[in-house]
Amino acid sequence: MKVLHVESGRHLYGGGKQVLYLMEGLAKRGIDNVLACPAGSHIADEARVFGGVIEMPMKGDLDAALAGRLRRAMKTQGADLLHVHSRRGADVWGGIAARLSGTPAVISRRVDNPESRLAVRLKYGLYHHVITISEGIRQVLLAEGMNAEHVSCVRSALDPTPYLRDYDKGAFRRSLGFPETTPVAGIVAQLIERKGHRHLLAALPAVLARHPDLQVLIYGRGPLDAALREAIEHQGLNANVRLMGFVDDLPAQLGCLDLLVHPADMEGLGVSLLQASAAQVPIIACRAGGMPEAVRDGLNGLLIDVGDVAALGEAMNRLLDDAALRERMGAAGRQRVLDEFSVDVMCEGNLAIYDKVLNR
Repeated sequence: MKVLHVESGRHLYGGGKQVLYLMEGLAKRGIDNVLACPAGSHIADEARVFGGVIEMPMKGDLDAALAGRLRRAMKTQGADLLHVHSRRGADVWGGIAARLSGTPAVISRRVDNPESRLAVRLKYGLYHHVITISEGIRQVLLAEGMNAEHVSCVRSALDPTPYLRDYDKGAFRRSLGFPETTPVAGIVAQLIERKGHRHLLAALPAVLARHPDLQVLIYGRGPLDAALREAIEHQGLNANVRLMGFVDDLPAQLGCLDLLVHPADMEGLGVSLLQASAAQVPIIACRAGGMPEAVRDGLNGLLIDVGDVAALGEAMNRLLDDAALRERMGAAGRQRVLDEFSVDVMCEGNLAIYDKVLNR
């Protein structure tokens, strides 16, 4: 079997990491991989370890010529199957390319935002099967009229190895200029509206009233960078909030946090939640999308309702007040990742769908 994967993201965020995990797992199982991605994207070099890479223009929803480029790639590569992993135009034009070339195709759906029933029928009707990264996303698609036999859940996975280490929390704090006893919370997410950074900033006054030494580290980059800096300045939070940007050594830093906060309005699953659990960090997340599948309330973290700033502040104070609770939740989170979110399970799930589509 030879699979042509399509990933249109330029940065190696959670979705791109899942593509690499899958390519590596398929290669170990004797499957040939080729990745089509934008020229100069971060995933290209890492993917070459697990298969071929074709860099091409991917200009978004209006880039109709992408269908022709992907059709030619399938033909020249002799692909047996097309697997589209992202949106940004690749979802529509990839499906059309597969139809034009007669190549069986599947698509991964990673977000839980609603679409019209017409858009769902037209777009996903181009594909032989839809793979969702959480059951929450699958339920969204079923509610929008998709046939249950046409959509399956294969949860995102995590290689926990980089997070199975001893963390020197004191040294980490000293490197940032903090006293060793400083409580530190973090958020790891693209700087975009739906990740809920504004909810965290709104909750901080109530938390800082009880924990004035708290430091909040915001990891990630995105279009809201300038707006967040302005909001932090306007709300007088400069002394307690730091934008860290995109860091290459996140696994070395994540386990030094006391808690991870993820107040997203919507989320397909949340790879950063799995990363935090692997690093034994308790989590605060929302009852939306696939987040309740990654965070079991009371076990490896706490769940709040979307946009509930008061509940967010209370949850942060509860965890910051109780070191023993943080330790118990951290240990439970790591065990969940090891038991339920392994790369092998994810690879086997995708491969089973490939076999089903090709045998059909």
